Amino acid sequence: MTPTREEREAKLQGMGCKRKRVEDVRFTQGRGQYVDDLKLPGMLFGDFVRSTYAHARIKKIDASAALALPGVKAVLTAADLKPLNLHYMPTLAGDVQAVLADEKVLFQGQEVAFVIAEDRYVAADAAELVEVEYEELPPLVDPFQAMAEDAPLLREDIKDKTEGAHGPRKHYNHIFDWQIGDKTGTDAAFQGADVTIKEMLSYHRTHPSPLETCQCVASMDKIRGELTLWGTFQAPHVIRTVASMLAGIPEHKVHVIAPDIGGGFGNKVGAYPGYICSVVASIVLGVPVKWVEDRMENLSTTSFARDYHMTTELAATKDGKITAMRVHVLADHGAFDACADPSKWPAGFMNICTGSYDIPVAHLAVDGVYTNKAPGGVAYRCSFRVTEAVYAIERAIEILAQKLGMDSAELRMKNFIKAEQFPYQSALGWEYDSGDYHTAMRKALDTVGYDALRAEQTAKRDAFRRGETREIMGIGISFFTEIVGAGPTRNCDILGIGMFDSAEIRIHPTGGVIARMGTKSQGQGHETTYAQIIATELGIPADDIMIEEGNTDTAPYGLGTYGSRSTPVAGAATAVAARKIKAKAQMIAAHMLEVHHDDVEFDIDGFRVKGLPEKRKSMKEIVWAAYNQPPPNMEPGLEAVSYYDPPNMTYPFGAYLCVMDIDVDTGVYKVRRFYALDDCGTRINPMIIEGQVHGGLTEAFAVAMGQEIRYDEQGNVMGASFMDFFLPTAVETPVWETDHTVTPSPHHPIGAKGVGESPHVGGVPCFSNAVNDAFAFLGSTHIQMPHDHWRIWKAARALGA
Repeated sequence: MTPTREEREAKLQGMGCKRKRVEDVRFTQGRGQYVDDLKLPGMLFGDFVRSTYAHARIKKIDASAALALPGVKAVLTAADLKPLNLHYMPTLAGDVQAVLADEKVLFQGQEVAFVIAEDRYVAADAAELVEVEYEELPPLVDPFQAMAEDAPLLREDIKDKTEGAHGPRKHYNHIFDWQIGDKTGTDAAFQGADVTIKEMLSYHRTHPSPLETCQCVASMDKIRGELTLWGTFQAPHVIRTVASMLAGIPEHKVHVIAPDIGGGFGNKVGAYPGYICSVVASIVLGVPVKWVEDRMENLSTTSFARDYHMTTELAATKDGKITAMRVHVLADHGAFDACADPSKWPAGFMNICTGSYDIPVAHLAVDGVYTNKAPGGVAYRCSFRVTEAVYAIERAIEILAQKLGMDSAELRMKNFIKAEQFPYQSALGWEYDSGDYHTAMRKALDTVGYDALRAEQTAKRDAFRRGETREIMGIGISFFTEIVGAGPTRNCDILGIGMFDSAEIRIHPTGGVIARMGTKSQGQGHETTYAQIIATELGIPADDIMIEEGNTDTAPYGLGTYGSRSTPVAGAATAVAARKIKAKAQMIAAHMLEVHHDDVEFDIDGFRVKGLPEKRKSMKEIVWAAYNQPPPNMEPGLEAVSYYDPPNMTYPFGAYLCVMDIDVDTGVYKVRRFYALDDCGTRINPMIIEGQVHGGLTEAFAVAMGQEIRYDEQGNVMGASFMDFFLPTAVETPVWETDHTVTPSPHHPIGAKGVGESPHVGGVPCFSNAVNDAFAFLGSTHIQMPHDHWRIWKAARALGA
């Protein structure tokens, strides 16, 4: 029996199919291949001696006791790296960072020396034997004091530099001043406004804390002059370029391999001293060297996230029409500006802070400063500071609604960009591709029964005032627009390399496919979803398609996976490469069917003659013919490469709502309901989307409700283990309700926008808005995150609850 059209489509398991993740077969059986699984002959192990002080001068390093320990092969210090010009390394943000501390330490946990030994436990013991004599200096922890006249001088290596990577420096602890928008017009709008609000919105320092910490193995083959580097890299090709630039080894002789990675969330984008020291040690000693950081090192020294302090203002008319937005950000970058942002964007995409609203004029100013904290600043499950931007506008909307005495959902609907306004040019420079915000919001409000929830809240507040209950109820709303898919090379680059991405697809004679990508999955399901794109485009079952990433010797050059750019950029490259193959397959099919190529059309899993559907050739037949009977003057084979430079970013959006009950006597909260509607354009795999939303919401819940990297006044890290850093388990995590609308991107080859980071972006302000909404009737305007039980209880006490 001839298969039906539906049966043929189902066999492909293409786009829109809830295909199970193929990579889970090895992961659930413990067969994943991670960096720490790698064992090479003669391999040594490295470990760091780290500073116990946040700010101190190094007077002396004595490694004699460590070197005397059996099994220890070497101890590297800055003095050893200086002759190689490797004691500092360039950062992605245009700064330089000490590989090993040179004369001073600038944050607790900074790398001071690198011990190499036969065994990782011997290396750890030897690190304890290295004696470092310090002269303690005054620490600078508060970013608001960084540019004070009497502030401690931190970066002595650049104290006389008047220009930074992004313009003039105002102070010896200043990094950059970045401004965008119409300042004059914004100031004028505020002067003539009926109503204004102004609030300091601090987004605290947190950390991605992936399951697998950062690690690498470096192996230098001195005979061939080739370096192989295995590591937990979200962008393997960029690491190869950086390694070549630093080590002076030609790039074609640097081989970078990223095997399975246990989570990234932005933490594994940049280059760390552990990578550089392992490479140097392997070059010097001539054997492979492995470095694996422990959990405390990961939390306290690798790239943090957030630490943005945003003075946010809105101007509006009496009836709630927003007329202007003004934001000043004080950005704490730690000891070195090692933020993982595109080169031209020192504050990432913070200028998406006008959000989903038609705000006619706006101005944003960001000052970056140095402090005695760990460096970095990564896009923890968001696209380059979009989470901070969305938090600023969504908290500001709630504060404005409170001042106007207006329902915040109504205020949002009044100010949304309308569907007919797309493509929409924002006041701060972005061109939003597509959206239907009103439909998404109405669907969300109707689904949760919003009016009934507000009525219940009113009744509970009345009961609280009468002393009948000690529980209050908060309804948190957030509506976000994210900007993902970095990006167009006219806007985005890393180290001068445009942020395109790539796909190479090769079909074998029997119909099997291998596709190699410039991205690198850390759990997103690339092996599943890329195959689904190819299956739909070429009519070959997804089960016959193998996806390969992470090996710079085989994959085409790509800029990696972060900022939700895999589907918007590499997914587009995949579709374009597949269409190149399809165009050639059409010519072969026409030759086989003895018609002109314009007379055949693609039909699910092959080509047919227009008007004569019984005359067709399957892709399997066409592929075989490509290798033994191609048309005259046509090269055999079916393969293609695409380097895709997108014309624009993509702009996924969503409407989230959280219902929370809080006991004011204990600060204990309960998330009664959390509803998340996402619009990520064309949906490739609904099941993977749902998993991504669940994961992102769990991380958003952690950040909003307790996750924080804190420092005391001396610069000591107070949250360097999971005993002190909130990582929610299944016990604490709420139940998530997911929903969607579909508004395809008009410029993307398959209309997809990306979704992996949206739930984090929208989830954090939603939780915070729920807490703040609960206390609003007691006169509170804003309670800072994170909202753990202790801080909620303190807020209740301060409000006299």
